[in-house]
Amino acid sequence: MSSKLLRGTFILTFGMVLSKLIGLFYVIPFEALVGAKGSELYQYAYIPYTLFISLATGGLPLAVSKFVSKYNALEEYAVGQRLFKSGLKIMMVTGFAAFVLMYISSPSIASFVTVSKSQNFTVEDITTVMRAVSFALILVPFMSLIRGYFQGHQSMGPTAVSQVVEQAVRIIVLLGGVFIVMKVMDGSLVTAISIATFAATAGAVGSLAVLLWYWKKRKDDIADLLVKDKGAVQISLPQIYKEILISSIPFVFVGIAMPLFQWVDTLTFNRAMANIGQAKMSGNALGILNFSAQKLVIIPMTLATAFAMSIVPTVTKAFIENRMDTFSNQLNQAFQILMFLTLPAVIGMSILAKPVYTAFYGYDALGASVLETYAPAAILFALFSVTAAVLQGINQQKFTVLSLLTGILIKLALNIPMIEMFHTEGSIYATTIGYLAACLINMYIITYFTGYKYRMVIQRTLLMAAFTAGMALVVGGAEWLLAPVLNPENRMQSVLFTVICAGLGAIVYFILSVKSGLAIQLFGRRIERLQQKLRLKF
Repeated sequence: MSSKLLRGTFILTFGMVLSKLIGLFYVIPFEALVGAKGSELYQYAYIPYTLFISLATGGLPLAVSKFVSKYNALEEYAVGQRLFKSGLKIMMVTGFAAFVLMYISSPSIASFVTVSKSQNFTVEDITTVMRAVSFALILVPFMSLIRGYFQGHQSMGPTAVSQVVEQAVRIIVLLGGVFIVMKVMDGSLVTAISIATFAATAGAVGSLAVLLWYWKKRKDDIADLLVKDKGAVQISLPQIYKEILISSIPFVFVGIAMPLFQWVDTLTFNRAMANIGQAKMSGNALGILNFSAQKLVIIPMTLATAFAMSIVPTVTKAFIENRMDTFSNQLNQAFQILMFLTLPAVIGMSILAKPVYTAFYGYDALGASVLETYAPAAILFALFSVTAAVLQGINQQKFTVLSLLTGILIKLALNIPMIEMFHTEGSIYATTIGYLAACLINMYIITYFTGYKYRMVIQRTLLMAAFTAGMALVVGGAEWLLAPVLNPENRMQSVLFTVICAGLGAIVYFILSVKSGLAIQLFGRRIERLQQKLRLKF
């Protein structure tokens, strides 16, 4: 891999991680300002917005990145330029169309999720916040395509910087606006959340300004490339868009997998809770499920998936070159790294659900209970992402549509009866079963087309499970010893409680994995160097 590509990958990864961290920690002051009711109202708007964004972009920004890179490698720079200019027009049209559609359909969507007068918010309230966020749809697709174009030129800086600026501007406007409305003007919660959702538009403006600045700065370099264009390839835009349509649909589905599952909850949760006489508390529970707890659950999933996904390009290359031994070895490593990082993280989060939830949002018995049940599902979220990426690598990405639709149908079928039986946790069980089915289908398809066997992954996962059990005993023991000293229901004390217990658990898991040789087999010399620096002897 070239040093330019390595540097670009690092910059893009760093920008994504920093952006996600900003997006994670803003929830602490946000929750303090608006409470659980505010989080409930916020997620009513943001989940459909995420789906509309995916429909508006249709995978085109990623496809532009891929095709620009492909034709640049052939020195056919004009082809990529034509695609980019055409794509900008399409994104302007689809973005505006998505805005109009969301704006017009907001009352209908709001009326569907509002099933009882005892709920916290009316149809008008939900419609207002949905319409506030819909304006961002005009800009985000257009902005995303420019990012894709820069990435196609192996220039990751504009994307990374614009992502961080977008997130920073969004959070500043969100928190500043909410604070002014709630604390200075003593305004309504609906007005505050409307500003919070409209902050997505402000973030998009900030990001677009950064991208346009980069465009002006690099305009001459792009013009120089066009002078060097060979002009030997004659391909029409309809031909390119046909290929894009075929290849991008699976990416769109994978990208909206989690929002789709959340959307099922948005449409059915309140109705199911009303059926069992729990309509009054359903909104608060849904806010915890789809916003507060979900933000925490995806932390271990994001980190583990990032590590595992870094191996996928190597897996793809080995498959294309028909080096099946290398393919199996690399896939073994990807799955093992995924389980190695995710398994202890989610079990630890589940055990420490009360102090972890309290540290972020303040004590809430339902929140702690939901997080305790929800955390293990992150294993399946991460596994779905990695298996879908592998299917892409072996050119069988169409099956991700099949697996995801199967999972969604299972979620739809089970959600209401599960919620009626187990209340809020029932939704988590339905999500877990749906994701499990999707993962099993993906895994079977990988075996069917490659002959890959999961024997080693299963064996190593059992070993990791044993280490995790040892870690869990230590964490549980530390929790029991600290309970009389530190109150996990106190916000400040819960932070110290979590750090001590999680730290002890991490040390135990690290020692067990290094002493057994597992960590060295997965991460190689990096672990050996760390061991030497820390002067650890086992």
